[in-house]
Amino acid sequence: MVKQQGFTLIELVMVIVILGILAATALPKFADLSGNAENAAVAGARGAVNSAMAISHAQWLINNTTATIEGVAVTWVNGYPDHITIDPLAGLSSPDFTIQDDNTTTPPQVIISRGAACFIYAESAAANTAPIVSAVRTYNATGPTCT
Repeated sequence: MVKQQGFTLIELVMVIVILGILAATALPKFADLSGNAENAAVAGARGAVNSAMAISHAQWLINNTTATIEGVAVTWVNGYPDHITIDPLAGLSSPDFTIQDDNTTTPPQVIISRGAACFIYAESAAANTAPIVSAVRTYNATGPTCT
């Protein structure tokens, strides 16, 4: 009786077919990582805006005058940075993020986006009221809106 050594051609083909099926089912899970990365980048930018807002408000509570923080001259609205100052104060810039000022709303706001993710920073509307920083949302570039 002869001992068999190695694998037959049919066994090798079956292994390749099974690996192909596994790859085809796993590929969609990993194919859309760019959307997750954009959401994470915008969430990080949102955190930077919240931190910059809190630090600059603390500076305003101490001095209640004009200030320069990290080389950025801060413009205050009710003790918080205005919608134009918040971007450089948080370290956000092009081409990493698209920053769109919107002076038509009351209070004025800025839309900060990257890819299909965005959030809105709206200035403080009244004394002792913090600015509104929205949750991360979907960005519509044709509008452009953050919904």
